[in-house]
Amino acid sequence: MMSGDGLVVRVRPRVACLTADQVLGLCKVAQIYGNGTIDLTNRANLQVRGVSEDDHQPMLADLAALDLLDREPGIERKRNILVSPQYDQGDLTVQLVSELTDRLAELPDIPAKFGFAVDTGPTPVMTEYSADIRLERSDDGLILRADGTDTGRLVSQAEAIDKLIELTHWFAQNHTQDARRMAPLVRNITLPNIWQGTAPNAPDAQMSPGMTKLGPVYGAPFGALPAQALSDLIQQSSASALRVTPWRLVLLEGGKPVDTNAFVSAPNDPLLTTDACPGAPFCPQAQVATREMASALASKTSGSLHVSGCVKGCARQLPADVTLVGHAGRFDLVKHGRAGDEPCQRGLSPETLLSMDLT
Repeated sequence: MMSGDGLVVRVRPRVACLTADQVLGLCKVAQIYGNGTIDLTNRANLQVRGVSEDDHQPMLADLAALDLLDREPGIERKRNILVSPQYDQGDLTVQLVSELTDRLAELPDIPAKFGFAVDTGPTPVMTEYSADIRLERSDDGLILRADGTDTGRLVSQAEAIDKLIELTHWFAQNHTQDARRMAPLVRNITLPNIWQGTAPNAPDAQMSPGMTKLGPVYGAPFGALPAQALSDLIQQSSASALRVTPWRLVLLEGGKPVDTNAFVSAPNDPLLTTDACPGAPFCPQAQVATREMASALASKTSGSLHVSGCVKGCARQLPADVTLVGHAGRFDLVKHGRAGDEPCQRGLSPETLLSMDLT
């Protein structure tokens, strides 16, 4: 994708994981071809920004050498799989993701954003994140659930991917230009009863920074992973791999805790509830620099904070307690709303905001 500072190149980790060598190689790629930062998206993908068109093909060659590309671009487009990150090697989650990945060519032609969630830990943790078809657990076993429905279909592990592909074909045969995702489709067309009936287990809280049985978890402010700092973190922790999440968190598989100022290590750090787009000069629509202001105000805001470079609000679609929207070099203030909502105050300078009570 083209953006204000060049191309944005996406990498989709397989089973939400990169080996340590792949991480170190990707950090070098981001420093050589990009702006030196790797972005972690809310789809648990990684992105390198600021790539020139002349560097695009050499960069792809380097990514291929790291085994970070699919052989077929069409398969990569369909490999839109959210994975619950707290799996054990070889468990049900890994087996299902591996089979689905191997069988992506059997999927019909589907919209680019159509995706899947393999959320088969003891309790689902991906419920609030976008996926059209979900594999989850219930009290009675494994279920396949269409997004937008409260219940799903009981399936065995052996038939789970067969039925997932079958449900994807049902979607492909019924979706319209106005309903290109599963949830709006099932609001307009009755999903056959065979795909419903069993409720998933109640969702659990998402991960937070700290130590887990698999390794330490760190937060990435605004989803940004500075390449040099990430490279240092991987090497100093002796982690064998990096697991990514849609929560702006990374897990260092098999690693030991490391003191770092580049990443969030405290679960109550206000930066974890702060959203900010790249802002000016990186986005042509942005009318202000965003992330320095967001960092300065994070501890001054008791609830969620969103700093947006323009009214599009790309960094956060949900309402925030405090939203600041860039306009002609200054900020408009929205309380308990989105970037496109009517502001309660306009034209605030950075100095004014820093002196205001935003709680």
